[in-house]
Amino acid sequence: MTGRVTSFAAIEEEFATYIGDIVYATMTTVDAKGRPRARVLIPVWEVVDGRPHGWLATYRTPVKAAHLARNPHATFSYWTPRQNAVAVDTVAAWVDDPAVTRRVWRLYEQGSPPGAGYDLGGFWTGVDDPGLHVLRLTPWRVQVIRGRDLRSRIWQADGTA
Repeated sequence: MTGRVTSFAAIEEEFATYIGDIVYATMTTVDAKGRPRARVLIPVWEVVDGRPHGWLATYRTPVKAAHLARNPHATFSYWTPRQNAVAVDTVAAWVDDPAVTRRVWRLYEQGSPPGAGYDLGGFWTGVDDPGLHVLRLTPWRVQVIRGRDLRSRIWQADGTA
């Protein structure tokens, strides 16, 4: 059974719990011919003014950059063998602001939500590493599915229906 919620607060606890437990998400983008491409990554998430916001510390690979330049929509899918799942449909945008990069680095260090994140120092030398890039993820739709009974709830940003 799928239900819709008008406030992200109605699913925020499940969202944070499942993502903090699952951690790894499959990010899917599409190429110029509409063909999907998936890769496994670890984004971090926070809630600002009652809405979810995500960040991805990543390499700006030629494929990812080309896909997002043509179509900035990306989906992040989380799943656990207990059948708990989260799907986050976003608009992704590169952010080239050192202050944002420092903030995102801290979110990864602290875990946002708790359990999600990792030591970015394993891949980059620090916040000034030229290979470190940040994607801002603006969700327009979030679905959480509880595995024990497959109850699904969907939040959608205003004006995106």
